[in-house]
Amino acid sequence: MLIIPAIDLKDGHCVRLEQGEMDKATVFSEDPAATARHWKELGARRLHLVDLNGAFAGKPVNDVAIRSIVDAVGDEMPVQLGGGIRDLATIERYLDDGVRYVIIGTAAVKILVSCTRPVMLSRGT
Repeated sequence: MLIIPAIDLKDGHCVRLEQGEMDKATVFSEDPAATARHWKELGARRLHLVDLNGAFAGKPVNDVAIRSIVDAVGDEMPVQLGGGIRDLATIERYLDDGVRYVIIGTAAVKILVSCTRPVMLSRGT
């Protein structure tokens, strides 16, 4: 069994939303990179991130926090990311920045329909 800890990002902080309401967020940490390192130290083998601002805005918002997390855990702990990812350019940028897996929802249909060539959506294993 693989248990994947999750970090939800809002305004650069680790949060939990009450019933999905952005204005009802509890901040658990103001240092997402330290939180990611903590999960790594506890033995997590993968980390799930959600850019909540990005999910609501329809475009990436928490780039700085995401980069700091990827830098903090290095190549030893793959990071998967969702939220605000609506096009191939964003997917490729995140993969180039070290995110190993990109999670897309309804945008997947639009992306795949618009492709005229095969697309590699993951770099690495």
